[in-house]
Amino acid sequence: MTMNWLRFGAIALSGAALIQACASPQAPNASAPDTESSASAPATGSEAGTLAVRANGEDFVREGFVSKDGWEISFDTLYVNLADVTAYQTDPPFDPTAGTTLDAVKTVKAADVITIDLAAGDESAEPILIAELDAPAGRYNALSWQMVPASEGPAAGYTLVMQGTATKDGQSVDFNLQLDEELKFTCGDFVGDERKGILDSGGTADLEATFHFDHLFGDADAPMDDDLNLGALGFDPLAAIAQDGTLNADSSALQSQLSEAEYTQILGILPSLGHVGEGHCEEG
Repeated sequence: MTMNWLRFGAIALSGAALIQACASPQAPNASAPDTESSASAPATGSEAGTLAVRANGEDFVREGFVSKDGWEISFDTLYVNLADVTAYQTDPPFDPTAGTTLDAVKTVKAADVITIDLAAGDESAEPILIAELDAPAGRYNALSWQMVPASEGPAAGYTLVMQGTATKDGQSVDFNLQLDEELKFTCGDFVGDERKGILDSGGTADLEATFHFDHLFGDADAPMDDDLNLGALGFDPLAAIAQDGTLNADSSALQSQLSEAEYTQILGILPSLGHVGEGHCEEG
């Protein structure tokens, strides 16, 4: 099912609140990281380097966390299916919050679609490799990717699959949430403790697609009146539709079993999942 954004008037307000809140051994994959690239200029000899693009679900996904409504959530697996992963050198720098056009000077793109498990590894795990690309030297200050339904593998038919357990006050819910909404993220420069994307001739550099799942469930460690928690769904609405401690639901089931406001809220949150560190992305 492809989202019809016009059906849900509350989406823009929910997404805007979440964006404001954001100011602050790899598991087997359905497909191996691709090493091919296409570039707007030849990447050969001393002018070339290796650009490693990685995905990071952060400690929220790898270690678990407590939702805004008190559910201890741990993920067994969290699959995202990524396509058209593309890195750019842009001039001027691309600002996804300004409504401007991305002007690419050089572009490199991973050729294949890949399913990765963001929950793989522990607190010491490195972000998961998506692709290593032969790339012209320079500063890669923009990154884009799409989330599309997987054609095969553990996420077949879906863009996003979350599997795990939530517990609260002696109650336990084993959940398997399978979403097929398609998303496209176009992001600016990585924002974090260190710079990423600066590729020297003959060198290596990293870029990171970051996913903020606390936007969906909220975070008990943040103030309840924080924009993050005000915009988050939490887990209570999902626990309410579980049967005998199990919730196995795809997008259609969630739409039919949740209230219209709750399902609309999920649709409004999904476009805020994609980041580059703490840097923002434009969805659509």
